[in-house]
Amino acid sequence: MDLKIKDVAELLRVSETTVRRWLADTKKNDRFPAYLINHQYRFNREEVERWVMRRRQGLADEGSFFLEESHPQAVSSGSLQFSLYRALHKGAVVDHIPGKTKAEVIRATMDRVADSLELDAEGVAGLLLDRERLQPTALGYGMALPHTRDFLLNRAYDIVVVAYLDEPIDFEALDGQPVQTLFFLFASDDRRHLHLLAKTAYLVSQPSARQMLGLRPDKDSLLEYIKQWESSIQKK
Repeated sequence: MDLKIKDVAELLRVSETTVRRWLADTKKNDRFPAYLINHQYRFNREEVERWVMRRRQGLADEGSFFLEESHPQAVSSGSLQFSLYRALHKGAVVDHIPGKTKAEVIRATMDRVADSLELDAEGVAGLLLDRERLQPTALGYGMALPHTRDFLLNRAYDIVVVAYLDEPIDFEALDGQPVQTLFFLFASDDRRHLHLLAKTAYLVSQPSARQMLGLRPDKDSLLEYIKQWESSIQKK
């Protein structure tokens, strides 16, 4: 319970008022994870992350809560507007990933991209699979967002890798759909990790984005789409 309301607001780039609104929401199946200790709310980072993952559909319904970048708590006005674009630019888009299980496709993807991204393929794959065993990272709609619990990049930028599978596989998605597109997320700090997690979840909740991804665009085409998309949501 190491986070306070202010910390959660900063992690998700929203106002403290927004966090308090979530706390006041009494929906039994979607309560914001919090503990009242000595009359103050405390939060666990992993539970907040799981809540963000569960809310991937709600993000589309109530707006991109993590995109309150004009709020004074946000970090520099333009630094997050194109965060997903920048992370993918540093990362990769790979096609024809073989495998019939989570372990096979995750290891195959890391084998394909690790050297160019200066990552240890076996070590990172192990961490990604540890996270999957803790909780599946499927977002629904045939998409998943593999990421790790503890690993952070020791560099000043984030990385996103998009992988298209040879054939859809079971990823334990709540909607029951097999997964065919993976977004691998490697962030440089906790705040950017949660921000990119939520932003990617919001992206795949959009029908137009899913249609685009269904065409298996190459890196240049996907970068152009995401750049335009991030520009449009900033204006809302």
